[in-house]
Amino acid sequence: MTVPATSRQTRTFEDRADALAQFFVRAAEAPRLLAYDDAVGCPLDQALAAIEWTVAVGILSQDDLIHAARLGADAAAAVVERKDGDQRVFIYFGPRMDAPPADPYEGTLLYDEPGVRAYIFAQRVHAIAHFLRATHGAGAVISMLGRRAPELRHIRRWLQALFTEPPGESSSTQMLAGWFATGGTGVLFLPRQPNGPYTYCEVGVDL
Repeated sequence: MTVPATSRQTRTFEDRADALAQFFVRAAEAPRLLAYDDAVGCPLDQALAAIEWTVAVGILSQDDLIHAARLGADAAAAVVERKDGDQRVFIYFGPRMDAPPADPYEGTLLYDEPGVRAYIFAQRVHAIAHFLRATHGAGAVISMLGRRAPELRHIRRWLQALFTEPPGESSSTQMLAGWFATGGTGVLFLPRQPNGPYTYCEVGVDL
């Protein structure tokens, strides 16, 4: 699955607008994830462990499209798009302790196991709404401003390549935005300190 990255670039930006402009230019039409709270971002230092665990135990599948995700020190939640026969459905996975007391009327309980609860929805908007009710958006990313959500296989593959080398001492691991495609990824990190630089890291294969 893992293909070594043959190209890597890192740029820093003092201005937030310049950093976001670089991100969107490089992302082009690639599927992307944007932080729900752009002042907090999403902690990618916990992302790889959460992805590997959910794949290993069969909660997430390599073919899943990630529409929303929240990564925390003690729990994670996600909304994925998945094929169900001839249709595509949207499934919310999250810890039982984060679920609202009432079941969502738009969705159907898929399973309720120790540590995780899942609901299936016919429409993306209902799945995202339940995700935000359950998580309050803290540390979350949402698939926005793109025609398609990123595939889990690409997120998993390229985050492994990205973190083979640290983003840099001036950068945090809090993702403001990231795009994920077959040939590479680009991630924009928030500053480590207030008024510090934004860091954009891109890895990919040379075609």
